[in-house]
Amino acid sequence: MTNSPEQLSLLNRFLNCVERLGNKLPHITMLFIYALLITIAIAFALSFVDFDYIHPNTHEKIKIVNMLLPANLLALLVSSVKNFMSFPPLGITVVATLGIGIAEGSGFINVLIKKFLSITPRKFLTPTVIFVSIVCHLVSDSAYTILMPVSALMFYACGRHPLAGIACSFAGLSGGFTASYTPSVIDPVMQSFTEAASHIIDPNYAVNVLCNYFYSLGGTFFVIGAVWFVTDKIIEPRLWATMPLDESLKNDDSLEITPVTKNENRAFHFAMATVIGLLSLLFVLCYPENSLFRAPDGSLTSPKAPVMQGLVPLLLIFFSLPGIVFGFVSGTFKNANDVIHSMEHIMRMLISFIVFCFFAGQFLYVFNTSNIGSLLAVAGADFLRDLGLPSGVTLLGIIILTGMLNILVTSATSKWAILSTIFVPMLMMLGISPELTQAAFRVSDSAVNVCTPMFAFYPLLIMYCQRYCSKAGVGTLSSMMLPYTFALLIVLTIVLYIYWFLGIPLGFHSGFDYPSTMFPQ
Repeated sequence: MTNSPEQLSLLNRFLNCVERLGNKLPHITMLFIYALLITIAIAFALSFVDFDYIHPNTHEKIKIVNMLLPANLLALLVSSVKNFMSFPPLGITVVATLGIGIAEGSGFINVLIKKFLSITPRKFLTPTVIFVSIVCHLVSDSAYTILMPVSALMFYACGRHPLAGIACSFAGLSGGFTASYTPSVIDPVMQSFTEAASHIIDPNYAVNVLCNYFYSLGGTFFVIGAVWFVTDKIIEPRLWATMPLDESLKNDDSLEITPVTKNENRAFHFAMATVIGLLSLLFVLCYPENSLFRAPDGSLTSPKAPVMQGLVPLLLIFFSLPGIVFGFVSGTFKNANDVIHSMEHIMRMLISFIVFCFFAGQFLYVFNTSNIGSLLAVAGADFLRDLGLPSGVTLLGIIILTGMLNILVTSATSKWAILSTIFVPMLMMLGISPELTQAAFRVSDSAVNVCTPMFAFYPLLIMYCQRYCSKAGVGTLSSMMLPYTFALLIVLTIVLYIYWFLGIPLGFHSGFDYPSTMFPQ
């Protein structure tokens, strides 16, 4: 399947236009600073308006708080450090990243991925790469520096187009981020925002950190099928027709899969034994009915269970200890200082994120304290109720809107920090659970990532493409990934609606309806 030169030209012009517009946007941190100032200004203007909307929890009129009053400005100043430190994703991301830094710095992650990809028959290369990409959701952003170039080498060594390897691994890792076999760092991040937003309506509402796990697990089968079909039937034939490989590759001896050395293999066995030991220890600790890791009611999956509340520290342990063992056995780590340096090195990647967290924390404080979130939720729910649209149509609108926003703002954290405060309480007012709203957001948030030039890793991926095709550019990568976006949007949305209509749980302690009688339908 190929596209005409005219179609490719139109597509490239469109994508280049999106890139130019996106590059004119301020830094994401500046966007939140502007959002903070705009929210304060809006709160000032609306504080003089008398609204008839009644808060469903307090049963009182919603009154917008003027944040420019001296007392409120002082409260913002005094609580600014607390707002920063309590910003939901901050601690979660920092702690999990420390463990990933050790595992990556030791070389454990690199060898783990190579072993997965090196034992694959040619005819199953595509689904295996996709499978490994989904597994790599555990390590999140660090996989981009390892998975894509190794996937390209695997495809090239098998006589297949290397850019197809980059495409399918990118689609599986980022485009299919909603689908996952195991919990990942993004789960507690999303859950923290969702639960905080639900408290606008119900202060006692608890969202399980694995509230979308069953949906994510079921979605993996559909993601593999969709990405496999698009890669083999659409993308690779088109690449061979429109993107020939550079002639210089024939004399490039560096394009060979570097085998795992005996020393690395020995270290890998020790590291995997450590993983098995940790899993066994966790099982032994959690198995007894009176285990300290269980909730008071004996549940292991309840939000009150310590094993659920400690998921991020557990990820830290499960990354760091095998990484340390691998590092010292392989010789990558010579002493404790090397372990510390691996954590320090990866933490440099979080500098801009930490700066973002400070201003985003202030924005959330102002947004919630001013009662703008409550007003938007109640007014939006009334508007949607007046429209009389079915819940399924409303949820589809959330998916489409998120996808449109994701073209320019690809960070799930920054988008959900704002959208959760609007979508979650608004749909709770319509009887839709926060867990279902979060799942709908994640569908389009991940699927659109792969086709937008605004995605943070686009420059790196283009560099990988240019290793094999020097003429590759933004339009090449975007046009290559567009079919994946449409395919993933369709299949993940269908799976979500299948779960909903058949009543299959989205995850642990997760329903589809908000169980309350205070909001008549």
